[in-house]
Amino acid sequence: MSKALERWSNSLQSLWYSDRPIPVGLKLAAKAYAGLRWLNGWPWRAGWRHSAELKVPVIVVGNISVGGTGKTPLVLALVEHLRERGMRPGVVSRGYGRKRRGLRRVTADSSASEVGDEPILIARRAKVPVAVAVRRVEAVRLLLAKAEVDVVIADDGLEHHELPRQVEIVVVDGARGFGNGQLLPAGPLRAPLKRLDQVDLLVANGGSGQGAFPMRLEPERLQRFRDGVEINLGWLRGRAVRAVAGIGHPERFFALLEELGAQLLQAEALPDHASAERLRGALLGSGPVLLTEKDAAKLTPSAEEADIYVLGVQAHLSADFWSAFDQALSRATTTFMDE
Repeated sequence: MSKALERWSNSLQSLWYSDRPIPVGLKLAAKAYAGLRWLNGWPWRAGWRHSAELKVPVIVVGNISVGGTGKTPLVLALVEHLRERGMRPGVVSRGYGRKRRGLRRVTADSSASEVGDEPILIARRAKVPVAVAVRRVEAVRLLLAKAEVDVVIADDGLEHHELPRQVEIVVVDGARGFGNGQLLPAGPLRAPLKRLDQVDLLVANGGSGQGAFPMRLEPERLQRFRDGVEINLGWLRGRAVRAVAGIGHPERFFALLEELGAQLLQAEALPDHASAERLRGALLGSGPVLLTEKDAAKLTPSAEEADIYVLGVQAHLSADFWSAFDQALSRATTTFMDE
């Protein structure tokens, strides 16, 4: 992303999450976006096109607003929960931010330029089959080819009509909410708020309300990047560090470091899915620097000489959420098996 485009993006986001009047030009552009979105869904609504038929239930985890909301930590929590139920989950994604298109199987050693940063993070943390494709159906079929999975989680894809789904979960940033509630580019919404009426579960990362189940992200582990050695989280208390984050809401990461007692000498926020080159440039300097797991997925440890540490987080959800999820999955699985 060029510097000019980055400044424009930051200016837009500042507008979205404020009470400032929306310029007429943006309002007109939002109406055009709404029209294009309506046209894109028309073939499915009219019955001219149909979602693909798959042999396993699909759970879609998405958001209706741009920017990070915490989908990936929730996906990881869902994977673990499904395992505990004796199921064999797999994960599919578009692989946003990658430079190459096409269908790819993701491994812990994959390159972020080929598969995207979040799929690598999921493959490393969850150790489940992961595949990426613009057409998520192709990714699901790749996982089904060897009968590796009996349930699939789609990391994003809420508006991907070709992909069938039995359960839909929307995640919202609990602090920022839905901003001014307007469609792009007048606001942060990819879909109107009434889209929430169709989803099974709404989760608020760092908040609650509006019928949402609360989710909190808690620090799970701190690792030295060059060799993966785990370090006690108490190491951060009172320590002067730098922090770099190329995620949807970097301020959340910086605040978490301060909650752990770190003294932030510098906090550099990069665009979401920032390139490895941009990330390496931000790492230059002296002293320890903290990264998110998502950013670390872009880098190769042997190539980095900086004093880098990676903070991993874990999603925690209430028993009420897991009960509601189990009920939704049970209903969906029963319907799926009856069809």
